[in-house]
Amino acid sequence: MSHKHVRDIPAQTVKAGTGAQMQVLIGSDQGPHFAMRRFVMDPGGGMPLHTNAVEHEQYVLGGRGRVTIGDQVVEVTRDDVLYIPAGVPHSYDSLGPEPFEFICVVPNQPDRIELVEPAC
Repeated sequence: MSHKHVRDIPAQTVKAGTGAQMQVLIGSDQGPHFAMRRFVMDPGGGMPLHTNAVEHEQYVLGGRGRVTIGDQVVEVTRDDVLYIPAGVPHSYDSLGPEPFEFICVVPNQPDRIELVEPAC
């Protein structure tokens, strides 16, 4: 068993993002199958279009965001749920005025993140 409070888990800056931080709530050292991460994006912040080698299951905790998944763009708020298949380009924009915050669950498998150049 593992128990901790989110305030005791260090946040890491998302390198490719703007005003975005991530906390690894449950990592591969604690669970054999899935990792759980918390993302917080400041108003006006976000993450650029990218792909991942693993799928994402996400639950929005608060704020408002615009999420691009493939060729779809959705605006999300608290209690919305998203599924992003592996390899599908996706991005995030925090629409403020409060931070956009969500939980992201991914399989504990090798992941490769690749930035996608925006279409002209």
